[in-house]
Amino acid sequence: MTEFVEPLGMRILIRKDESRQTTRGGIVLPDDAEIPTITGRIVEISAQVARDVHFPIRKYDKVLFHPKNAIPVDLESDNLLFVVPIDDIVAVFRKSDALNSQSEPLDDQLSDDHDDDL
Repeated sequence: MTEFVEPLGMRILIRKDESRQTTRGGIVLPDDAEIPTITGRIVEISAQVARDVHFPIRKYDKVLFHPKNAIPVDLESDNLLFVVPIDDIVAVFRKSDALNSQSEPLDDQLSDDHDDDL
């Protein structure tokens, strides 16, 4: 028999991403650096959140959450699981295939408009 955690109410279960000790720009962060928001992947969603159309999140979405009300779950030895109230989810990471591929850059549009005036 395996053990699992099912969040209740307006909560989700998140596996916190590993902390980065170096930023993308190469700055080394001290061990005690505190970042007010944390990223992670949704492991499980309560039935109540899954039925609520105001929260378009799915299992395995990457989210940004505020850890103030996050409750650590002592199910794994590395303690990366947290039960988080849905109100503490501040963003969901999404990918887009086409970023403004249909329109030309604004600078080109402006220069074309002013070429007629010359």
